[in-house]
Amino acid sequence: MISDPDKPKILVTSGEPAGIGPDLVIQLNQVNHKYDITVIADADLLTQRANQLSIPTSLFNIDEFKNGKKPSNSDLKIIDLKLKTKVTAGIPDTNNANYILEMLDIACHQCLTGNYAAIVTTPIQKSVINDAGISFTGHTEYLAEKCGAKYPVMLLSCPRLKVALVTTHLPVKEVPAAITADKLNKVLRIVHNDFINRFGINKPRIAVCGLNPHAGENGHLGKEEELIIKPVINKFNSDGHNVVGPIPADTAFRPEQIDQYDVFICMYHDQGLPVLKALGFGEAVNITLGLPIIRTSVDHGTALDLAGTGKAHIDSLMAAVDMAANLAKKGNQNLSNRNIDNAVTV
Repeated sequence: MISDPDKPKILVTSGEPAGIGPDLVIQLNQVNHKYDITVIADADLLTQRANQLSIPTSLFNIDEFKNGKKPSNSDLKIIDLKLKTKVTAGIPDTNNANYILEMLDIACHQCLTGNYAAIVTTPIQKSVINDAGISFTGHTEYLAEKCGAKYPVMLLSCPRLKVALVTTHLPVKEVPAAITADKLNKVLRIVHNDFINRFGINKPRIAVCGLNPHAGENGHLGKEEELIIKPVINKFNSDGHNVVGPIPADTAFRPEQIDQYDVFICMYHDQGLPVLKALGFGEAVNITLGLPIIRTSVDHGTALDLAGTGKAHIDSLMAAVDMAANLAKKGNQNLSNRNIDNAVTV
């Protein structure tokens, strides 16, 4: 079990091996942070990348704990997961698709069984996994499936703004059909519950954006607001909650309005995230709500052109680690029980 609630054990996945994930975890180990971090990665890859970056790095395989060894303060603790094929920085290889997924499987299992308090993920190259013949839409959906969570909610957070999404990685033309009363109700309830249990906000103030321009203009620019979104909000508020909307997305994020709400719920990926990333890129954190575990992530991609160059910045990774630790410190005792029966077996 997790040994020290004031210093939660955090598991970091190193992501796409040809991207900047390995660079970031090596750089993270150079920062004077206060966290108990273990990285899932191929030890040889990290050694190779550390040499490429000219950053001396000492690795400690956590299996060595079984032999009575203890890491020094300068060691990077790792779960050594072997690559399927050798990696060249900046050049992804579909042969390593299963390595990436196995990394996520291990992370889920370790958190579901209580060995770690949270997962922090670095970026992966979704196209590589799909090109390998594996259907994959993203971390959020994959982790939800492995954790037995039917309704994950993507939340992006930066110091000034939090945005949750009703739909995530869908083509825009498929968004209207995906917005149903049942779906919106589940998103609202997950956001509401997790803001209480994870963020410690007793009565979260939630703003819901409309789907259409001007929130449908009373039905003249689309019917979704009148037929789906408003009835769900009205029912939610009849239970004593604090939800406003649907509000037009083009005026929702005015500076004077942002501070009035704890979270904005947007109908699709590019409705709210451009605003959030404009406000806090490099400081933003991706958080998956609705899981029985804590998972945070960086707000950027694999940056293949930066891999191995020393130009990758760890600001977003540090923000993700900070967020994971803060959420973990609030304790999992107020959350739903971990769904161990649905966890993968490693």
